[in-house]
Amino acid sequence: MRSVVDAAGAVSAEPGTAPPAGVVALVGSPNSGKTTLFNWLTGSRFKTVNYPGATVDYSVGSSQERYGEPIPVMDTPGTYSLEPKSPDEEVALAAIFAHREFGAARLVISVVDATQIARHLLLTRQLLEAGFEVVVAITMLDLLEERGEALDLRTLSAELGVPVVGVDGRLGGGVQELLTLVRGQLRAADAVGAARGRPKPIAPWSAQKLEAGFRANSELSARALAARPAFTAGTGGGGAGAKAGVAGTGVTQRWTERLDRVLLHPVFGLVCFFLIMGGLFSAIFWAAAPLMDGVDQAFSFIGEKILEFAPDSLWAQLAANGIIASVAAVLVFVPQIFILFLGIAFLEDSGYLARSATLVDRPLSALGLGGRSFVPLLSGYACAVPAMMAARTINSRKERWLTLFILPLMSCSARLPVYALLLGFLFAGEDAWKGGLALAAIYIGSLFVGAVAAVLVGRFVKARDRSFFLLELPVYRRPLAVHVARQAWTRTFNYVKRAGPPIFVFALVFWAATTFPNHGLEDASERLNTSYAGRVAKPLEPIFEPMGGDWRTGIGLMSAFAAREVFVSSLAVVFHIADGDDDATMRESLLTKMREAKAPDGRPLFTFASVLGLIVFFMIALQCLSTVIIAAREFGGWRTAIAQLVVFNLVAYILVVALVQGLRAFGVA
Repeated sequence: MRSVVDAAGAVSAEPGTAPPAGVVALVGSPNSGKTTLFNWLTGSRFKTVNYPGATVDYSVGSSQERYGEPIPVMDTPGTYSLEPKSPDEEVALAAIFAHREFGAARLVISVVDATQIARHLLLTRQLLEAGFEVVVAITMLDLLEERGEALDLRTLSAELGVPVVGVDGRLGGGVQELLTLVRGQLRAADAVGAARGRPKPIAPWSAQKLEAGFRANSELSARALAARPAFTAGTGGGGAGAKAGVAGTGVTQRWTERLDRVLLHPVFGLVCFFLIMGGLFSAIFWAAAPLMDGVDQAFSFIGEKILEFAPDSLWAQLAANGIIASVAAVLVFVPQIFILFLGIAFLEDSGYLARSATLVDRPLSALGLGGRSFVPLLSGYACAVPAMMAARTINSRKERWLTLFILPLMSCSARLPVYALLLGFLFAGEDAWKGGLALAAIYIGSLFVGAVAAVLVGRFVKARDRSFFLLELPVYRRPLAVHVARQAWTRTFNYVKRAGPPIFVFALVFWAATTFPNHGLEDASERLNTSYAGRVAKPLEPIFEPMGGDWRTGIGLMSAFAAREVFVSSLAVVFHIADGDDDATMRESLLTKMREAKAPDGRPLFTFASVLGLIVFFMIALQCLSTVIIAAREFGGWRTAIAQLVVFNLVAYILVVALVQGLRAFGVA
């Protein structure tokens, strides 16, 4: 087992007795590796909860049993100091000083980035001044190694007067040793008893005190780095040879400076930004094609075999045309969603994502937003729900309000199956790059629509506070393939888990609604027209006709309020795609039946104009009820959330009607 250094320079060993009770809180600056370390400590044994009296979430859990007797652990929101300037920082302080359930934290793990010691140790010194028991966890040590530097943890520990341990949040190295120190400190604090007193909030540091603290940290960092001892804490998964596990995973500071000259350039940087984002969204379309074909063929085979087994059975029809068809219609697009999450995780792990925020700070400022809005807006491409929660880090109330307001306009992953289907219809038989370019245009177009909305709405929102943007830029790192793939897989799995239940329930209900009461009719069109769904939706057909649709597309649009992906499932159920050509996959069968579908006046139902209108509708309309609920919580009431729901859907409808009717007027069907 590797050693760690305590405040006296002694070597600690794993004790045999259980630690005393009390919550251990992780505290650190944003991007210090705090949450990644928390995930290693707890594994899957944690939950995210809402802090009482606030809209900010934090995580609580228990350390994994493989690290010894479990210890309660709390991951607090990132904070730069004990003087809060945002809702996240206020919750971090409330959680460690006077949590309603745990009380004051028994011990604080101060997470410090080895490449940012001078700044991050300011928070550590404030924690000590407040009276907390502190253990310092140093992350990013592998970056120092690649620069040919080493950090003497004994020097840090001796001068700070607290135990210090090196950890690798990406591979889990040093976690066991960290918990060993934590147990030792808790035991020592128990021996002292109440003599130490409860931690108390500190008085605000003056500018002179901050400057003196920063100077002291810089000098300490210089001494610890200059010592270059033979012993340094390893950064691998355990053992002396663990360093090789992360060798070559970063980029030197010199290369970081060279890359930043281009990627942060006012002109070339923006060009690179749009090329990178355009390339990512284009790859979603063409790179996923082979995987999509495999998923499609698998579900087609299953549906075909079910119908062959019992072609006249209602249960077989339910399984094939209901459950299999609707689930397959969405899951076939999961490879595209995985590539989206993979690209975002790659950019995040490489260090480019933080630079993107600084790069777009000036353009966003012209819209009434700021650099802090970028990460929530980019997260909105995955899902608006966590993106709205991410907006809590925005210190300006106006910027946060505007960010929350336009977030539903970002094209989330739930829209991706719809876009992929509709673009597949428009670009059938064309080169894949055309569909990819169109998809990139849709995603960039959503940014443009959001920008227009921010400018228009921002005129009516008065600024009550000054905005500032402060962000530490990490060095560029070569992303770990395993780490990036794990993040992408976890996010994709969560998407499927969230989308699966409503799709399954919808499949049962919608199949029954489109099959009964005249399920015995051989004419599929007549059976559909006389079904329960037809009887309910047909009176609403005049609403959808100006959009270029009929009651079938209308009921799909209405069902999308449960989940946007359900629009694709509804078409699959309506057109009974499992009954199609045996040689065609389900996706090919659905596209074929869309081309064959006729409107009540005999014209094709799906045309260039009507499909383009559907794309525009899904770009703007707010159909996710989960987003509306979260928006009400983040806005602090239902008034703005309901206004979003009404305005976005009304504007989407008006624009689509104008677009479709305008194209028809110019002879574009």
